[in-house]
Amino acid sequence: MTDMSTRYIGLDLAHPIVASSSPLTANIDSLIELESAGAAAIVLPSIFEEQLEQELDYLAGSGMGHLELTSEAHGGFLPELDFHDDTTEDQFTLISRAKDELSVPVIASLNGSTDGGWVHYATVVGDHGADAIELNIYDIATDVDVAGQQVEDRYLRLVESIRSEIDLPLAVKLSPFFSSPANMARRLVEAGVDGVVLFNRFYQPDIDLETLDVTTDLVLSTPAEMRLVLRWMAILSGRIPGSLGATTGVDTSVDVVKLILAGADVVMTTSALLRHGPQYLATLKQGTNRWFEDNGYDSVAQARGSVSHRNAADPSHFERANYMKALTSYR
Repeated sequence: MTDMSTRYIGLDLAHPIVASSSPLTANIDSLIELESAGAAAIVLPSIFEEQLEQELDYLAGSGMGHLELTSEAHGGFLPELDFHDDTTEDQFTLISRAKDELSVPVIASLNGSTDGGWVHYATVVGDHGADAIELNIYDIATDVDVAGQQVEDRYLRLVESIRSEIDLPLAVKLSPFFSSPANMARRLVEAGVDGVVLFNRFYQPDIDLETLDVTTDLVLSTPAEMRLVLRWMAILSGRIPGSLGATTGVDTSVDVVKLILAGADVVMTTSALLRHGPQYLATLKQGTNRWFEDNGYDSVAQARGSVSHRNAADPSHFERANYMKALTSYR
């Protein structure tokens, strides 16, 4: 029998398959379903910076409290929101309830792009019982005067400020759009994160040709998108000291196996669970376990990274040569 256990950002998990942030992780009933189906850990829905700013503005206006924000956080680039409710409080309550009801690790997700109140809220989610934090930095550099180095420094500054105040395991969901993702991953680990997740999937706008409005809708990922994650997972495997999480395009147990062979410590899935329901996680787990047993692996640890850039029979497939071979071999 294959030992499926793995270790991710300091958390000991029964196996590598994690339910990532989605509407399915937003209420206690579906969280219990995901655990029953076999999720090794669960990432709760993101707490968004915009919601936090609304909460802070409301508290300041009502005289109920105050929290210092950087001038950058009031730069006017955030969209205007017309609500104030108990969303953030409900999400903090969800962390507490999840810890009471579940036996698997609960990972809180913070989504933003500026320093703002992140250190404060990272502490709050820890106080509510989160086992770890996934920092989901969504930073679209639309200013033509902002250089790539400034964007990178923003990430590192945010990580350093959070790490200086909390001891919780910390992962960063990395964007694929850095000039050198491998270097950025290493620098994030040096700044204090315990692991990186490849990759943050940015949802793209569209244009309605009838109204000429810019629209936004959520399009679920497809298995083809997993290839980008596979490449960079293989390149990073064994080259940074932190944990490696894979996400985006994970649809079947075959995808899970490939990403582990490339070097992933955990494999996260959202779209497949939204398509098929929480119980599909059991299918992923069973299929992954069966493959490793059928192929004679004693443990996931034995398999991890065995087909990475460093260990592949032909590492050029992860480099520029793969581009040339793919184009010239098409028929």
